[in-house]
Amino acid sequence: MTGSVFRSDVLAGRVAFITGGSSGINKAIARRYVEHGARVVLVARDPAKLDSAAAELGAVAAGSAAGFAADVRDLAAVEAAARAGSERFGHYDVVIAGAAGNFPAPAARLSSNGFAAVVDIDLKGTFHTFRACHPWLNPGARLIAISAPQAQVPMEYQAAACSAKAGIEMLVRTLALEWGGLEGARVNALSPGLVAGTYGAEIFLRHAGEIAMVGAQPVPRLATLEEVADAAVFLASPLGDYITGHVLAVDGGLSLASATGLAFRKAIEAAAAARPA
Repeated sequence: MTGSVFRSDVLAGRVAFITGGSSGINKAIARRYVEHGARVVLVARDPAKLDSAAAELGAVAAGSAAGFAADVRDLAAVEAAARAGSERFGHYDVVIAGAAGNFPAPAARLSSNGFAAVVDIDLKGTFHTFRACHPWLNPGARLIAISAPQAQVPMEYQAAACSAKAGIEMLVRTLALEWGGLEGARVNALSPGLVAGTYGAEIFLRHAGEIAMVGAQPVPRLATLEEVADAAVFLASPLGDYITGHVLAVDGGLSLASATGLAFRKAIEAAAAARPA
């Protein structure tokens, strides 16, 4: 990864719990945290991918990462992972709820199971992640959900993702109220746009191309994994101490650009048409 603007020890001594941590944005956040002195507990469904991610982070800093397999749709499984991670490294200073699922589909053809699959992973998974870690939070812990522009910008063929991500952002605001005060937790969300090297970006770029997707954005390029990870460092660092209930968009202005929204529509239509009936 590229160099960071933060002090190398800005997260020294902190422990982070990260769901969806074996790949993509969440693994990039985990790596950035390790580079800045934190230890991380990675949670995902695939034990092999978890072992690979933990080994990769261990090469950055020995003993800095541990993986525990769990499906975020299963609260008991996430609770077991949270307990095991806390026994390994101590109570949590940061929690990242990052597991996600999405696929484009017209609402008239979207099954109840398909809708539920996205909501269960994204929204319920975020609640399960935060709820499971609650007994193991240190005072002043930082909880960060991974949202998306679909929470704010309605997009055709994205009924499930729009609903789930909007729910995540309201959950963040609610927990900021409930778990602030004497508990001192700061609860926020990151809303990345199209991020190079992620499955989410690949879905759209495959059908529309990079120029069509980002050309109308105020910042006309894809985000890097490092840029999103650095935003997560910011919220977890002392710089984020007075920020709670906030959604930080790291999207290059995607959610502001109507022309980009049209490109999304065309890409989603093409992706939906390519899926088997």
